[in-house]
Amino acid sequence: MSKAPENPANASNTGKSKRKLLVIIAAAVVLLAGIGGGAAYFLSKKKAPEKEHKEEAKAPVFLPLEPFVVNLQSEFGEKYLQVQMTLQVPDEAQSTLIKANLPQVKSRLIMLLSSKSAEGLLTPEGKDTLIQEITTQVNLPFNPKADPQKVSGVFFTSFVVQ
Repeated sequence: MSKAPENPANASNTGKSKRKLLVIIAAAVVLLAGIGGGAAYFLSKKKAPEKEHKEEAKAPVFLPLEPFVVNLQSEFGEKYLQVQMTLQVPDEAQSTLIKANLPQVKSRLIMLLSSKSAEGLLTPEGKDTLIQEITTQVNLPFNPKADPQKVSGVFFTSFVVQ
């Protein structure tokens, strides 16, 4: 017994429905790939600035100095300043450079500190001015042809005027 020939109209409908199904599946795959690619792109964009921020945020290096005791300028008897400070530098290279030239740094600071009056140092504005002047003095190049140092902060850890 032979099979009855299929109706040509049914055969074309079956072919069309298979094609439609394939087109729908292909469209779904393309849509999902696009969504996945877009999500990956936006997630990678959000993570990139965090990585850059973490790389930029280096811990500062602090260089504590030995205490200084100097005579202050005074019209009313002898006045003394005992001060201890810590310098903030960007990296170990700057710290090493300052340590290697510590006699120059100490000399500059003694000259600066001993030129001050007790009255001028007792106010917050006087201390702020002193911080700026210390930063300027320490940042001066150690050699005429050398680059200046990069001290970015001066912090008093002890400050006594007598």
